[in-house]
Amino acid sequence: MALVEQTHRNSVTSSKTVTEGAVTHGLEKQKDNEQVAEKPYSIYTRREKWFIVMVASSAALFSPLTANVYFPAIPTIASAFHTSIESINLSVTVYMVLQGISPMFWGTMADSVGRRPILLACLLVLCLSCIGLALVPTSAYWLLMLLRCIQAAGSASTVALGAGVIGDIGTPAERGGFFGIFALGPQVGPALGPIVGGILADKLGWRSIFWFLCMMSAACFALMLIFLPETLRRLVGDGSVIPSPFYRPLVPLVGKGRPPSPLMNNPLRLLFYLDVLNLLVFNGILYAVFYAVNTTISTIFATKYPFLNEIDIGLCFLVIGGGMTISTVLSGKMLDADFQRTKNRLVKKAEEDPEKRIRPEDVTREENFPVERARLRMIPIFTAIFVLTCGGYGWSLQRETNIAVPLILQFILGYTFMAIMNCMQTLLVDLLPSQSSSITACNNLVRCSLGALMVSVIDLLVNALGPGWTYVLLAGICMACSPMIWLAIWIGPRCRAKRRARNTAA
Repeated sequence: MALVEQTHRNSVTSSKTVTEGAVTHGLEKQKDNEQVAEKPYSIYTRREKWFIVMVASSAALFSPLTANVYFPAIPTIASAFHTSIESINLSVTVYMVLQGISPMFWGTMADSVGRRPILLACLLVLCLSCIGLALVPTSAYWLLMLLRCIQAAGSASTVALGAGVIGDIGTPAERGGFFGIFALGPQVGPALGPIVGGILADKLGWRSIFWFLCMMSAACFALMLIFLPETLRRLVGDGSVIPSPFYRPLVPLVGKGRPPSPLMNNPLRLLFYLDVLNLLVFNGILYAVFYAVNTTISTIFATKYPFLNEIDIGLCFLVIGGGMTISTVLSGKMLDADFQRTKNRLVKKAEEDPEKRIRPEDVTREENFPVERARLRMIPIFTAIFVLTCGGYGWSLQRETNIAVPLILQFILGYTFMAIMNCMQTLLVDLLPSQSSSITACNNLVRCSLGALMVSVIDLLVNALGPGWTYVLLAGICMACSPMIWLAIWIGPRCRAKRRARNTAA
């Protein structure tokens, strides 16, 4: 009997010990899980992230700058090469074609071999092409066209690469603000480029434009060589992995990393994602219409307001660029606020759910968060304003109203256009953050292809219909495409779920 009682006591003690061990193990596992969950997305501090974004933004300046600084000098260059303005406009078209194609190459490489070396390579190509353009003989029109293509190949990808950097270091809650500040660089180009181009062409000759771009791109190359760290997550993780010397800045203020073997992906396959293609086409159509406005400012204003000289016309670009610049900052804050508002609403709903189907801390997981609705909330309003302003802008030029009227409408166009572009770009990176450069390259391909097509026909449309009916037609195209916004909100979660299922199965 005593033996039975002793055995029973030993069994209870053993069971208690096992239970306590299991509880302890469970608590330790829960603690480990909490520590993993609390691990930051990136080791960079908030200040370091802003520094990286600003450096990337300085490179992204060159994509629009090299295009817009050229516009006021088009009549002068046409005269120097003894050719028509339409022939020089063709150099704008080929520039846009390469602007759309080249990021597909550079962006894919950046997603594989790293952001830093590809950014440096792009700036080097840009600098050398600008030297060639500054020295091109006026008897070699073909060489002007070729060098403009090479210039576009160097400058155009900097926006896609900068977007990739933001995808590497920023969480979804931060990306809206980062893109808002990052876009300041690309918007300085449309704002100041035509002014600088007009002044240089008027005072120092058209060749000085390219010497200016050469010096600016060389200075940016030096800035990135000295300070920019590698950020590609498959190479440096969250920034805590030590890289090879090739990936390190000369002055390592931030960032660490060690590169694994590169893996190249075909970015064109992203065009077969229905939700992505829908966004790219809508974005591209609005971009083409906006570019039609931008490229015809110098020719239409010179015709409708003959009292303007080259410098005055260059200053007219400042208004539309100013609207874009202000929009970059405000729309970035709006995107972060919309994301936080959506998150808070979902957290409150999760806390009040009696069945607790989703924990409050899990609402921002991809499968639970309606990122399309959060990012596109204001797009219908901005699109409606853009459409109305576009039509009004055309008729203000048709009726030759006071020059203040089309300039004010330009400001509104610039503001709404940039707000739409920032929302779209941020959403695209949210959908595929690990391929942020590739998705931005696809964005450039679609919008620049449509933009090049628009540039090739816009003068024909204006001459045939006049600016009034031309821009009413373009506004109508934008309005007809507006249902694509609601289509994106409807199909987006379904398409993301299918991609997750395929990735899980693989």
